[in-house]
Amino acid sequence: MRFYGSAMRFPHVQGAFRETLIIEAAQAHVVAHNLPLSEAALAEPLSVGLHAISRAGSVFGKRVLVTGCGPIGVLLIAALRRAGAAQIVAADLTDLPLACAREMGADTTINLATQADGLAPYVRDKGQFDVMFEASGSDKALCAGLDVVAPRGVIVIIGLGGDISIPLNQIVGKELELRGTFRFHPEFAVAVNFLNQRLINGLPVISHTLDFKNSNEAFDLAGDKRKAMKVQIAFGA
Repeated sequence: MRFYGSAMRFPHVQGAFRETLIIEAAQAHVVAHNLPLSEAALAEPLSVGLHAISRAGSVFGKRVLVTGCGPIGVLLIAALRRAGAAQIVAADLTDLPLACAREMGADTTINLATQADGLAPYVRDKGQFDVMFEASGSDKALCAGLDVVAPRGVIVIIGLGGDISIPLNQIVGKELELRGTFRFHPEFAVAVNFLNQRLINGLPVISHTLDFKNSNEAFDLAGDKRKAMKVQIAFGA
């Protein structure tokens, strides 16, 4: 799949912020007539979560921790619920994403900014979670997860930038599996199908829709996790 706006290849691929765009036929997927385009646009972040689940392996009946409840994190939670996860705990540093996480299917939410020891109960017996998804891009969240993931558990890293130090003794001693995940491919068609059939409701993720003339305000708003989740721009007819 060719990702528009990608800097991963050279020459870089330009974005899709334009009136018309030519794509490969294989990249086109039918959107149900009753699915608003605003919701259909969530197929991309949902696909990231679906691919992360694929990298984790089966989550059916598993105890799962999700750190980072941005749009990708909360759509991942909805996908985990469909995939049969038995328990989903979501952690973040602000209340708005955690409220959305609950709407999307999280059983328990923890604000680590106000509950610094919120994950402490999950440390007992060498860790309580079978799978952890790190979607915040925080090295502290990743390292904290090593304490609460059970021996031989799986940690999937979705959003992490830069170089960090990892306590390898802990990974080796608990026989943890650290797995990377990057974007998606076949999961996109599944995401569109889930949205088309209303098997996943993405509406709680869309916190604001602003007119094109207010684009600068929309980008500023999107950068403040205390005020917004997914911010969309309406271009009109």
